[in-house]
Amino acid sequence: MGENHSHTHAEEHKHNHEHEHDHGHGHGHHHHGEIPKNITRAFVAGIILNSAFVIIEAGTGFYTHSLALLSDAGHNLGDVASLALALLATRFAAKKATSNYTFGYKQSTVLVAFLNAGILLLAMGAIVWEAIQRLMEAGKVEIQSTPVIIVATAGIFINASIALFFLKDKDKDLNMRGAYLHMASDALVSLGVVIGSVVMLYTHWYWLDAAISLVLAGVIVYGTWNLLRESLRLSLNGVPGNVDMEKLRKFLNGRKGITEVHDLHVWAMSTTENALTVHLVAPEGLTDDNFYSNLQKELEHHFHISHSTIQVENGKNKTPCEQKC
Repeated sequence: MGENHSHTHAEEHKHNHEHEHDHGHGHGHHHHGEIPKNITRAFVAGIILNSAFVIIEAGTGFYTHSLALLSDAGHNLGDVASLALALLATRFAAKKATSNYTFGYKQSTVLVAFLNAGILLLAMGAIVWEAIQRLMEAGKVEIQSTPVIIVATAGIFINASIALFFLKDKDKDLNMRGAYLHMASDALVSLGVVIGSVVMLYTHWYWLDAAISLVLAGVIVYGTWNLLRESLRLSLNGVPGNVDMEKLRKFLNGRKGITEVHDLHVWAMSTTENALTVHLVAPEGLTDDNFYSNLQKELEHHFHISHSTIQVENGKNKTPCEQKC
């Protein structure tokens, strides 16, 4: 959504090479402007359509006593909140950095992911509790299957239509990809409700409604758990899942002229951008003025690191680097 600028400091490197410690700094940045209109339209359309469907689905669920339909409505309501928060976080992430928030507001995307996962897990906990109560009643609650089939079938088409809004950009932006996968999975969940309701229509196995709710809740919790775990890790400045630290360290150690790598840190600036700081020891100095820009491009290409700060030392100082780790 923005341009990627790499800055080299050849003159700074040349000047600092004359000192006992040779310090160079390279910075790779993504600058964000306004959100593309197609992304905003996709989120807004998804929020409006899903909100309308949640009202219809929840009303039908209460009327027909279908817990499976109510659980799907609860899930869709979570999707509405997720889309709204994701849109809000995307807008915040696009804001310029300030003197107090020097990285901007990009971390808001991580906080939103964590919040969405927590809300969804709580909602599923309530559904599981209700489903267990229903199963203990041995399916005494009669389910009106026909309305459930009609509404759930509509859900398949609505969720699939919303997924199409995100299809075009799903490989360009992580938030769009997440929205696409979420809507596509909702369509499959609605399909499960339809199949279960058709079976109940002919067999009158009303306990199947609660059983389907438990299965759907299990599938949703399974998919949400990874989101919760990853968002929690990122919020604690843990290494993002798409960065292999062992390969990264080997890669840096393998650069020409580099004899040691220390004080290596990688964290997520947002759900789509990673940052790095590192100290590199180069006893003979770095004669290539393009070292920083080339290294930053390779870090972004191979390790998804878009913002890097690199400090170079000549290792000849008798006092070791205090930040060596």
